[in-house]
Amino acid sequence: MMIDRTISRSEPRDTAPLPTHDAAALTEGGNQAQILLDGLVYTLRITRAGKLILTK
Repeated sequence: MMIDRTISRSEPRDTAPLPTHDAAALTEGGNQAQILLDGLVYTLRITRAGKLILTK
């Protein structure tokens, strides 16, 4: 008796493009914005080098 050990992979959930948000718009031209998720506040910061940092 052979046992099938193949792993089934689920289909991709959605092929729609991801929502895109402009960081400058989120910070309203500044360098920081607060983002709320499940009652927790995160801070999004744009560094002088143009990188993004997200902290809790």
